Amino acid sequence: MSLKNYHTGILIFFTACALMNCTKKTQHEDAPAFTKTDSLTDTYLALQDSMLWAWNMMINDDNRKIKAMHNLAHHLLVSGEPNKDELMALEKRLEQLSHLRYSQKTMANEDVVAEYDFASQSLISELTSLAEAAIGSSNDSTIQELVDQITVADQRVAAYREEYDSIAKDFNTFLEENKAYLKDIDHSCSLDKKPLFEMTDGD
Repeated sequence: MSLKNYHTGILIFFTACALMNCTKKTQHEDAPAFTKTDSLTDTYLALQDSMLWAWNMMINDDNRKIKAMHNLAHHLLVSGEPNKDELMALEKRLEQLSHLRYSQKTMANEDVVAEYDFASQSLISELTSLAEAAIGSSNDSTIQELVDQITVADQRVAAYREEYDSIAKDFNTFLEENKAYLKDIDHSCSLDKKPLFEMTDGD
């Protein structure tokens, strides 16, 4: 190999190395930095989404329960049940039930949830008693189907309340442990912890 070719080869080699190093440096500089705030933001948004999902599922089942109670009261009325006045009074109370229902804000007041639960459970109990009496005097399968719908929906509401509380507890812990970062994550965050349904149970 001639000296000229040797020098040319060396020059090409170093030029290639320089280009590779420059490319790596550019790629490294262009790569986005994934910070602690980014990670916390992902967790914060995931917890909010999970709470909203559990809340919406609970409200949907509560609406199904109210609809099934309306259907049961109406069915008993048109079936010629003798307790017509009582059923009409129950219908009026059912119409007011959704207006009594708590929200994610008003549930901070334990009395709001307690009042709604008392009204809801009273209606279930009274309608179920009338339905059982009607079933005993007829072979109407629709009545039993509606009673089952009410029972299942009520059980699902309780289950989703527990699910919501579990997620809300994680959210509250997150707020407590990451106060210093929250204004960077969400400027509108009030740092207020979420109230829990279990605060109203068993007291």
